Amino acid sequence: MRFINRKQELEALDKFWKDKSSQLVVIYGKRRVGKTELIKRFIQAKPAAYFLARRISEKENLFSLGQAIGDLFNDITLKKRGFEKWDEVFHYLKERAGDKKPGRFILAIDEFPYLAEANKGISSIFQAGWDEYLKDMPIYLILCGSSIGMMEDEVLAYKAPLYGRRTGQLFIKPLSYLQARHFFPQYNFEEALKAYSVTGGMPAYILKLIGYPSLEKAVEEEIFTREKILYEEIEFILKEELREPRNYFSVLKAIGYDRTKVSEIINETGLEKSALHNYLFVLEDLHLIEKQVPITEKNPGASRKGRYYLKDQFFKFWFNYCFPFMGELELGNKLPSLKAFKDSFEYIVARNYEKVSQEVLHQYQDKIFILHRVGRWWDKNEEIDIVALNETTNEILFGEVKWSKKEVGTNIYEDLKRKSQKVEWGRKDRKEYFCLFSKSGFTPRMKWVAKEERVFLFEKDKVIQH
Repeated sequence: MRFINRKQELEALDKFWKDKSSQLVVIYGKRRVGKTELIKRFIQAKPAAYFLARRISEKENLFSLGQAIGDLFNDITLKKRGFEKWDEVFHYLKERAGDKKPGRFILAIDEFPYLAEANKGISSIFQAGWDEYLKDMPIYLILCGSSIGMMEDEVLAYKAPLYGRRTGQLFIKPLSYLQARHFFPQYNFEEALKAYSVTGGMPAYILKLIGYPSLEKAVEEEIFTREKILYEEIEFILKEELREPRNYFSVLKAIGYDRTKVSEIINETGLEKSALHNYLFVLEDLHLIEKQVPITEKNPGASRKGRYYLKDQFFKFWFNYCFPFMGELELGNKLPSLKAFKDSFEYIVARNYEKVSQEVLHQYQDKIFILHRVGRWWDKNEEIDIVALNETTNEILFGEVKWSKKEVGTNIYEDLKRKSQKVEWGRKDRKEYFCLFSKSGFTPRMKWVAKEERVFLFEKDKVIQH
Protein backbone atom coordinates (compact mmCIF):
# COMPACT_ATOMS: atom_id res chain seq x y z
CA MET A 1 0.00 0.00 0.00
CA ARG A 2 1.23 3.48 -0.84
CA PHE A 3 2.22 5.30 2.37
CA ILE A 4 1.15 8.93 2.57
CA ASN A 5 1.20 11.37 5.47
CA ARG A 6 0.98 10.04 9.06
CA LYS A 7 3.95 12.27 9.89
CA GLN A 8 2.57 13.18 13.31
CA GLU A 9 1.92 9.53 14.20
CA LEU A 10 5.40 8.44 13.10
CA GLU A 11 6.98 11.24 15.10
CA ALA A 12 5.05 10.13 18.20
CA LEU A 13 6.22 6.52 17.79
CA ASP A 14 9.80 7.67 17.24
CA LYS A 15 9.65 9.80 20.38
CA PHE A 16 8.75 6.70 22.40
CA TRP A 17 11.60 4.83 20.69
CA LYS A 18 14.13 7.48 21.67
CA ASP A 19 13.02 7.16 25.29
CA LYS A 20 15.21 4.22 26.37
CA SER A 21 12.81 3.00 29.06
CA SER A 22 10.38 0.15 28.42
CA GLN A 23 7.35 1.13 26.36
CA LEU A 24 3.86 -0.30 25.96
CA VAL A 25 2.13 1.61 23.17
CA VAL A 26 -1.45 1.00 22.11
CA ILE A 27 -2.51 1.69 18.51
CA TYR A 28 -6.15 1.40 17.53
CA GLY A 29 -8.61 2.57 14.92
CA LYS A 30 -11.02 1.23 12.32
CA ARG A 31 -9.88 -1.52 10.00
CA ARG A 32 -8.26 -0.36 6.75
CA VAL A 33 -7.38 3.03 8.23
CA GLY A 34 -3.66 2.30 7.83
CA LYS A 35 -2.54 1.04 11.25
CA THR A 36 -0.56 -1.93 9.92
CA GLU A 37 1.21 0.19 7.31
CA LEU A 38 2.07 2.72 10.00
CA ILE A 39 3.61 0.01 12.19
CA LYS A 40 5.57 -1.51 9.32
CA ARG A 41 6.91 1.89 8.30
CA PHE A 42 7.92 2.65 11.89
CA ILE A 43 9.78 -0.62 12.50
CA GLN A 44 11.78 -0.41 9.26
CA ALA A 45 15.51 -0.64 9.97
CA LYS A 46 14.83 -1.31 13.67
CA PRO A 47 15.24 -4.64 15.50
CA ALA A 48 11.61 -5.74 15.50
CA ALA A 49 9.28 -8.72 15.43
CA TYR A 50 5.89 -8.14 13.80
CA PHE A 51 3.11 -10.61 14.57
CA LEU A 52 -0.38 -10.55 13.07
CA ALA A 53 -2.86 -12.45 15.24
CA ARG A 54 -5.52 -14.36 13.37
CA ARG A 55 -8.87 -15.97 14.08
CA ILE A 56 -7.34 -19.35 14.77
CA SER A 57 -6.76 -21.32 17.95
CA GLU A 58 -4.57 -19.90 20.70
CA LYS A 59 -2.14 -22.77 20.15
CA GLU A 60 -1.71 -21.83 16.47
CA ASN A 61 -1.24 -18.14 17.29
CA LEU A 62 1.39 -18.99 19.91
CA PHE A 63 3.24 -21.09 17.35
CA SER A 64 3.18 -18.25 14.78
CA LEU A 65 4.31 -15.75 17.42
CA GLY A 66 7.26 -18.01 18.16
CA GLN A 67 8.23 -17.94 14.47
CA ALA A 68 8.10 -14.14 14.38
CA ILE A 69 10.20 -13.75 17.53
CA GLY A 70 12.53 -16.55 16.37
CA ASP A 71 13.18 -14.57 13.19
CA LEU A 72 14.20 -11.52 15.21
CA PHE A 73 16.65 -13.42 17.40
CA ASN A 74 17.74 -15.85 14.69
CA ASP A 75 16.59 -18.71 16.93
CA ILE A 76 16.07 -21.70 14.64
CA THR A 77 14.83 -23.93 17.46
CA LEU A 78 12.11 -21.45 18.46
CA LYS A 79 11.04 -21.03 14.83
CA LYS A 80 10.53 -24.78 14.56
CA ARG A 81 8.70 -25.42 17.84
CA GLY A 82 7.04 -22.05 18.57
CA PHE A 83 5.61 -21.29 22.01
CA GLU A 84 3.16 -23.43 23.91
CA LYS A 85 2.17 -21.07 26.73
CA TRP A 86 2.14 -17.30 27.26
CA ASP A 87 4.47 -17.59 30.25
CA GLU A 88 7.08 -18.97 27.86
CA VAL A 89 6.74 -15.89 25.65
CA PHE A 90 7.36 -13.41 28.45
CA HIS A 91 10.14 -15.48 30.04
CA TYR A 92 11.89 -15.82 26.67
CA LEU A 93 11.64 -12.09 25.96
CA LYS A 94 13.08 -11.21 29.36
CA GLU A 95 16.03 -13.56 28.78
CA ARG A 96 16.76 -12.15 25.33
CA ALA A 97 16.27 -8.54 26.42
CA GLY A 98 19.59 -8.73 28.24
CA ASP A 99 21.50 -9.77 25.10
CA LYS A 100 23.81 -7.24 23.50
CA LYS A 101 22.28 -8.11 20.12
CA PRO A 102 19.86 -6.86 19.06
CA GLY A 103 19.72 -4.80 22.28
CA ARG A 104 16.51 -2.83 22.58
CA PHE A 105 13.83 -4.29 20.32
CA ILE A 106 10.22 -3.91 19.25
CA LEU A 107 7.49 -6.52 19.48
CA ALA A 108 4.40 -5.44 17.53
CA ILE A 109 1.27 -7.53 18.03
CA ASP A 110 -1.35 -6.65 15.44
CA GLU A 111 -5.06 -7.47 15.88
CA PHE A 112 -4.71 -8.08 19.59
CA PRO A 113 -8.53 -8.49 19.89
CA TYR A 114 -8.27 -11.80 18.04
CA LEU A 115 -6.14 -13.11 20.89
CA ALA A 116 -8.83 -11.94 23.30
CA GLU A 117 -11.48 -13.84 21.35
CA ALA A 118 -9.53 -17.09 21.81
CA ASN A 119 -8.69 -16.43 25.46
CA LYS A 120 -10.96 -14.15 27.52
CA GLY A 121 -8.21 -13.70 30.09
CA ILE A 122 -5.55 -12.50 27.62
CA SER A 123 -5.46 -8.96 29.01
CA SER A 124 -4.79 -10.25 32.52
CA ILE A 125 -2.10 -12.55 31.10
CA PHE A 126 -0.38 -9.60 29.40
CA GLN A 127 -0.74 -7.51 32.54
CA ALA A 128 1.03 -10.19 34.57
CA GLY A 129 3.62 -10.64 31.81
CA TRP A 130 4.34 -6.92 31.75
CA ASP A 131 4.51 -6.56 35.54
CA GLU A 132 6.59 -9.68 36.21
CA TYR A 133 8.86 -9.85 33.17
CA LEU A 134 8.90 -6.86 30.82
CA LYS A 135 8.32 -3.53 32.55
CA ASP A 136 12.00 -3.00 33.36
CA MET A 137 13.36 -4.54 30.15
CA PRO A 138 14.56 -2.65 27.02
CA ILE A 139 11.43 -3.64 25.10
CA TYR A 140 9.02 -1.60 23.00
CA LEU A 141 5.73 -3.50 22.97
CA ILE A 142 2.99 -2.43 20.55
CA LEU A 143 -0.57 -3.73 20.94
CA CYS A 144 -2.70 -2.88 17.93
CA GLY A 145 -6.35 -3.58 17.10
CA SER A 146 -9.18 -2.73 14.72
CA SER A 147 -12.06 -3.40 17.10
CA ILE A 148 -12.32 -0.04 18.84
CA GLY A 149 -14.79 -1.32 21.41
CA MET A 150 -12.67 -4.33 22.35
CA MET A 151 -9.42 -2.34 22.48
CA GLU A 152 -11.05 0.14 24.83
CA ASP A 153 -12.59 -2.59 27.00
CA GLU A 154 -9.53 -4.86 27.12
CA VAL A 155 -6.69 -2.33 27.15
CA LEU A 156 -7.71 1.30 27.64
CA ALA A 157 -10.67 1.34 30.03
CA TYR A 158 -10.19 2.10 33.71
CA LYS A 159 -11.36 -1.40 34.68
CA ALA A 160 -9.21 -3.12 32.03
CA PRO A 161 -6.34 -5.26 33.43
CA LEU A 162 -3.79 -3.36 31.34
CA TYR A 163 -4.99 0.05 32.50
CA GLY A 164 -2.09 2.11 33.80
CA ARG A 165 0.55 -0.01 32.05
CA ARG A 166 0.55 1.71 28.68
CA THR A 167 3.08 4.48 28.14
CA GLY A 168 1.34 5.85 25.07
CA GLN A 169 -1.62 5.44 22.78
CA LEU A 170 -2.49 6.46 19.23
CA PHE A 171 -6.00 6.51 17.84
CA ILE A 172 -5.56 6.41 14.06
CA LYS A 173 -8.18 8.50 12.30
CA PRO A 174 -9.12 8.52 8.62
CA LEU A 175 -7.17 11.03 6.57
CA SER A 176 -8.52 14.53 6.23
CA TYR A 177 -9.39 15.82 2.77
CA LEU A 178 -6.13 17.74 2.44
CA GLN A 179 -4.15 14.66 3.46
CA ALA A 180 -6.08 12.29 1.19
CA ARG A 181 -5.67 14.74 -1.71
CA HIS A 182 -2.11 13.45 -2.18
CA PHE A 183 -3.42 10.04 -3.26
CA PHE A 184 -4.84 11.47 -6.49
CA PRO A 185 -2.67 14.37 -7.69
CA GLN A 186 -4.03 13.85 -11.21
CA TYR A 187 -7.56 14.77 -10.11
CA ASN A 188 -8.91 18.30 -10.24
CA PHE A 189 -10.63 19.70 -7.15
CA GLU A 190 -14.11 18.48 -8.03
CA GLU A 191 -12.92 14.96 -8.85
CA ALA A 192 -10.85 14.79 -5.66
CA LEU A 193 -13.72 15.97 -3.45
CA LYS A 194 -16.10 13.46 -5.03
CA ALA A 195 -13.63 10.63 -4.47
CA TYR A 196 -13.20 11.76 -0.87
CA SER A 197 -16.98 11.90 -0.47
CA VAL A 198 -17.07 8.18 -1.25
CA THR A 199 -14.03 6.95 0.68
CA GLY A 200 -14.06 9.26 3.69
CA GLY A 201 -10.25 9.39 3.83
CA MET A 202 -9.69 5.66 4.38
CA PRO A 203 -6.41 4.84 2.57
CA ALA A 204 -7.41 1.29 1.62
CA TYR A 205 -10.70 2.49 0.14
CA ILE A 206 -9.01 5.28 -1.81
CA LEU A 207 -6.56 2.84 -3.38
CA LYS A 208 -9.43 0.62 -4.48
CA LEU A 209 -10.95 3.45 -6.53
CA ILE A 210 -7.77 4.68 -8.19
CA GLY A 211 -7.09 3.47 -11.72
CA TYR A 212 -10.63 3.45 -13.10
CA PRO A 213 -11.60 5.77 -15.99
CA SER A 214 -14.31 7.42 -13.83
CA LEU A 215 -15.54 7.50 -10.26
CA GLU A 216 -18.85 6.02 -11.36
CA LYS A 217 -17.10 3.01 -12.88
CA ALA A 218 -14.96 2.58 -9.78
CA VAL A 219 -18.04 2.66 -7.54
CA GLU A 220 -19.85 0.18 -9.78
CA GLU A 221 -16.96 -2.29 -9.80
CA GLU A 222 -15.57 -1.94 -6.26
CA ILE A 223 -18.63 -1.15 -4.12
CA PHE A 224 -21.73 -2.35 -6.00
CA THR A 225 -20.22 -5.75 -6.84
CA ARG A 226 -21.05 -8.34 -4.21
CA GLU A 227 -17.77 -10.23 -4.64
CA LYS A 228 -15.64 -7.17 -3.73
CA ILE A 229 -14.53 -6.41 -0.17
CA LEU A 230 -16.09 -2.92 0.04
CA TYR A 231 -19.53 -4.36 -0.71
CA GLU A 232 -19.75 -5.98 2.75
CA GLU A 233 -17.30 -3.70 4.55
CA ILE A 234 -19.84 -1.82 6.68
CA GLU A 235 -21.69 -4.97 7.71
CA PHE A 236 -18.39 -6.58 8.64
CA ILE A 237 -17.32 -3.61 10.77
CA LEU A 238 -20.62 -3.48 12.63
CA LYS A 239 -20.72 -7.22 13.24
CA GLU A 240 -17.16 -7.01 14.59
CA GLU A 241 -18.09 -4.26 17.05
CA LEU A 242 -21.70 -5.05 17.98
CA ARG A 243 -23.35 -8.23 19.21
CA GLU A 244 -26.82 -7.35 17.88
CA PRO A 245 -26.30 -4.82 15.08
CA ARG A 246 -29.86 -4.73 13.69
CA ASN A 247 -31.09 -1.67 15.61
CA TYR A 248 -27.74 0.05 15.11
CA PHE A 249 -28.22 -0.42 11.37
CA SER A 250 -31.57 1.34 11.62
CA VAL A 251 -30.08 4.27 13.54
CA LEU A 252 -27.16 4.65 11.13
CA LYS A 253 -29.47 4.45 8.14
CA ALA A 254 -31.71 7.18 9.57
CA ILE A 255 -28.74 9.47 10.24
CA GLY A 256 -27.35 8.69 6.77
CA TYR A 257 -30.68 9.88 5.36
CA ASP A 258 -30.21 13.21 7.18
CA ARG A 259 -32.56 12.42 10.03
CA THR A 260 -30.24 14.24 12.40
CA LYS A 261 -32.48 15.27 15.31
CA VAL A 262 -33.42 12.81 18.04
CA SER A 263 -37.12 13.23 17.20
CA GLU A 264 -36.44 12.51 13.51
CA ILE A 265 -34.41 9.39 14.31
CA ILE A 266 -37.20 8.14 16.61
CA ASN A 267 -39.80 8.66 13.86
CA GLU A 268 -37.61 6.89 11.31
CA THR A 269 -36.62 3.91 13.46
CA GLY A 270 -39.60 3.49 15.80
CA LEU A 271 -37.23 3.15 18.76
CA GLU A 272 -38.09 4.40 22.24
CA LYS A 273 -36.24 7.55 23.26
CA SER A 274 -34.42 5.88 26.18
CA ALA A 275 -33.30 2.98 23.99
CA LEU A 276 -32.24 5.31 21.21
CA HIS A 277 -29.95 7.29 23.53
CA ASN A 278 -28.15 4.08 24.47
CA TYR A 279 -27.59 3.25 20.80
CA LEU A 280 -26.35 6.77 20.11
CA PHE A 281 -23.88 6.64 23.02
CA VAL A 282 -22.42 3.35 21.76
CA LEU A 283 -22.11 4.60 18.19
CA GLU A 284 -20.40 7.77 19.44
CA ASP A 285 -17.95 5.70 21.49
CA LEU A 286 -17.13 3.70 18.36
CA HIS A 287 -16.46 6.96 16.46
CA LEU A 288 -19.14 6.06 13.90
CA ILE A 289 -21.33 9.09 14.58
CA GLU A 290 -20.79 12.50 16.12
CA LYS A 291 -23.07 14.90 17.93
CA GLN A 292 -22.84 18.49 16.78
CA VAL A 293 -24.26 21.56 18.49
CA PRO A 294 -24.15 25.20 17.36
CA ILE A 295 -20.54 26.27 17.75
CA THR A 296 -21.51 29.20 19.99
CA GLU A 297 -23.18 27.05 22.68
CA LYS A 298 -21.72 27.81 26.13
CA ASN A 299 -22.36 24.29 27.46
CA PRO A 300 -22.30 21.91 24.46
CA GLY A 301 -22.89 18.80 26.57
CA ALA A 302 -26.18 20.15 27.93
CA SER A 303 -27.41 21.68 24.68
CA ARG A 304 -30.81 20.57 23.40
CA LYS A 305 -29.93 21.65 19.88
CA GLY A 306 -27.76 18.61 19.18
CA ARG A 307 -27.80 16.91 15.80
CA TYR A 308 -26.19 13.62 14.87
CA TYR A 309 -24.07 12.96 11.78
CA LEU A 310 -22.10 10.06 10.39
CA LYS A 311 -18.39 10.69 10.93
CA ASP A 312 -17.25 8.51 8.03
CA GLN A 313 -18.21 9.44 4.46
CA PHE A 314 -18.05 5.82 3.35
CA PHE A 315 -20.73 4.94 5.91
CA LYS A 316 -22.92 7.70 4.48
CA PHE A 317 -22.28 6.49 0.94
CA TRP A 318 -23.01 2.84 1.80
CA PHE A 319 -26.22 3.57 3.66
CA ASN A 320 -27.49 5.70 0.79
CA TYR A 321 -26.56 3.54 -2.17
CA CYS A 322 -25.95 -0.04 -0.97
CA PHE A 323 -28.13 -0.77 2.03
CA PRO A 324 -31.49 0.27 0.46
CA PHE A 325 -30.86 -1.87 -2.64
CA MET A 326 -29.14 -4.85 -1.06
CA GLY A 327 -31.69 -7.32 -2.42
CA GLU A 328 -31.06 -6.22 -6.01
CA LEU A 329 -27.31 -6.04 -5.54
CA GLU A 330 -27.36 -9.61 -4.25
CA LEU A 331 -28.95 -10.60 -7.56
CA GLY A 332 -26.27 -8.71 -9.47
CA ASN A 333 -28.61 -5.87 -10.43
CA LYS A 334 -26.64 -2.64 -9.97
CA LEU A 335 -29.02 -0.32 -11.82
CA PRO A 336 -31.06 0.91 -8.80
CA SER A 337 -27.88 1.79 -6.90
CA LEU A 338 -26.32 3.47 -9.92
CA LYS A 339 -29.45 5.52 -10.59
CA ALA A 340 -29.66 6.67 -6.97
CA PHE A 341 -25.95 7.52 -7.09
CA LYS A 342 -26.38 9.65 -10.23
CA ASP A 343 -29.51 11.34 -8.89
CA SER A 344 -28.41 12.38 -5.41
CA PHE A 345 -24.63 12.16 -5.02
CA GLU A 346 -24.14 15.86 -5.81
CA TYR A 347 -26.12 16.65 -2.66
CA ILE A 348 -23.77 14.52 -0.54
CA VAL A 349 -20.74 16.19 -2.16
CA ALA A 350 -22.23 19.63 -1.47
CA ARG A 351 -22.64 18.80 2.22
CA ASN A 352 -19.13 17.43 2.33
CA TYR A 353 -17.80 20.64 0.74
CA GLU A 354 -19.04 22.45 3.85
CA LYS A 355 -17.03 20.11 6.06
CA VAL A 356 -13.93 20.37 3.87
CA SER A 357 -14.20 24.17 3.83
CA GLN A 358 -13.82 24.23 7.61
CA GLU A 359 -10.63 22.21 7.21
CA VAL A 360 -9.33 24.51 4.46
CA LEU A 361 -10.02 27.56 6.60
CA HIS A 362 -7.49 26.36 9.18
CA GLN A 363 -4.78 26.59 6.53
CA TYR A 364 -5.34 30.34 6.24
CA GLN A 365 -5.83 31.37 9.87
CA ASP A 366 -2.59 33.37 9.79
CA LYS A 367 -4.37 35.73 7.36
CA ILE A 368 -7.56 35.96 9.46
CA PHE A 369 -7.12 35.19 13.20
CA ILE A 370 -6.10 32.20 15.28
CA LEU A 371 -9.09 29.85 15.23
CA HIS A 372 -10.00 28.41 18.61
CA ARG A 373 -13.16 26.68 17.40
CA VAL A 374 -14.75 26.15 14.00
CA GLY A 375 -18.15 24.68 13.28
CA ARG A 376 -21.70 25.44 12.20
CA TRP A 377 -24.41 27.58 13.75
CA TRP A 378 -28.17 27.27 13.66
CA ASP A 379 -31.36 28.22 15.45
CA LYS A 380 -34.96 27.34 14.66
CA ASN A 381 -35.07 29.24 11.38
CA GLU A 382 -31.54 29.99 10.21
CA GLU A 383 -28.25 28.18 9.55
CA ILE A 384 -24.71 29.39 8.87
CA ASP A 385 -22.29 26.94 7.24
CA ILE A 386 -19.15 28.18 8.99
CA VAL A 387 -18.65 30.08 12.22
CA ALA A 388 -15.12 30.40 13.63
CA LEU A 389 -14.31 31.88 17.03
CA ASN A 390 -11.42 33.26 19.03
CA GLU A 391 -12.66 33.72 22.58
CA THR A 392 -9.50 35.49 23.75
CA THR A 393 -9.66 38.28 21.18
CA ASN A 394 -13.47 38.24 20.79
CA GLU A 395 -13.18 37.70 17.03
CA ILE A 396 -15.75 35.83 14.97
CA LEU A 397 -15.89 34.77 11.33
CA PHE A 398 -19.03 33.88 9.37
CA GLY A 399 -18.90 31.85 6.19
CA GLU A 400 -21.17 30.48 3.49
CA VAL A 401 -20.32 27.51 1.25
CA LYS A 402 -21.85 27.06 -2.21
CA TRP A 403 -21.52 23.94 -4.38
CA SER A 404 -23.17 25.40 -7.46
CA LYS A 405 -22.49 25.82 -11.15
CA LYS A 406 -23.26 29.53 -10.78
CA GLU A 407 -20.86 32.20 -9.62
CA VAL A 408 -21.60 33.45 -6.14
CA GLY A 409 -22.95 36.99 -6.09
CA THR A 410 -23.50 39.72 -3.53
CA ASN A 411 -26.94 38.39 -2.63
CA ILE A 412 -25.31 35.46 -0.83
CA TYR A 413 -22.98 37.81 1.04
CA GLU A 414 -25.78 40.17 2.06
CA ASP A 415 -27.86 37.26 3.35
CA LEU A 416 -24.88 36.00 5.35
CA LYS A 417 -24.48 39.42 6.97
CA ARG A 418 -28.17 39.39 7.85
CA LYS A 419 -27.95 35.98 9.49
CA SER A 420 -24.76 36.91 11.35
CA GLN A 421 -26.67 39.53 13.35
CA LYS A 422 -28.77 36.75 14.89
CA VAL A 423 -25.70 35.19 16.48
CA GLU A 424 -25.46 36.52 20.04
CA TRP A 425 -21.91 35.33 20.82
CA GLY A 426 -19.44 38.07 21.84
CA ARG A 427 -21.94 40.73 20.95
CA LYS A 428 -20.11 43.46 22.92
CA ASP A 429 -17.21 44.87 20.87
CA ARG A 430 -16.74 41.69 18.83
CA LYS A 431 -14.74 41.96 15.63
CA GLU A 432 -16.47 40.36 12.65
CA TYR A 433 -15.04 38.76 9.52
CA PHE A 434 -16.75 37.13 6.55
CA CYS A 435 -15.75 34.49 4.03
CA LEU A 436 -17.36 32.77 1.06
CA PHE A 437 -16.51 29.42 -0.51
CA SER A 438 -17.59 28.68 -4.06
CA LYS A 439 -17.02 25.80 -6.44
CA SER A 440 -17.58 28.05 -9.45
CA GLY A 441 -16.05 31.37 -8.47
CA PHE A 442 -17.59 34.78 -7.90
CA THR A 443 -19.26 37.55 -9.89
CA PRO A 444 -17.20 40.65 -10.70
CA ARG A 445 -19.46 42.67 -8.40
CA MET A 446 -18.82 40.27 -5.50
CA LYS A 447 -15.08 40.48 -6.05
CA TRP A 448 -15.26 44.28 -5.96
CA VAL A 449 -17.33 44.27 -2.75
CA ALA A 450 -14.93 41.75 -1.21
CA LYS A 451 -12.01 44.13 -1.78
CA GLU A 452 -13.93 47.06 -0.31
CA GLU A 453 -15.12 45.18 2.78
CA ARG A 454 -12.24 42.71 3.16
CA VAL A 455 -14.25 39.57 2.61
CA PHE A 456 -12.21 36.39 2.23
CA LEU A 457 -13.06 34.57 -1.00
CA PHE A 458 -12.21 30.91 -1.53
CA GLU A 459 -12.62 29.33 -4.93
CA LYS A 460 -12.71 25.54 -4.62
CA ASP A 461 -10.11 24.93 -1.88
CA LYS A 462 -7.84 27.94 -2.41
CA VAL A 463 -8.12 31.53 -1.24
CA ILE A 464 -8.27 33.96 -4.16
CA GLN A 465 -8.89 37.20 -2.29
CA HIS A 466 -8.12 38.35 1.24
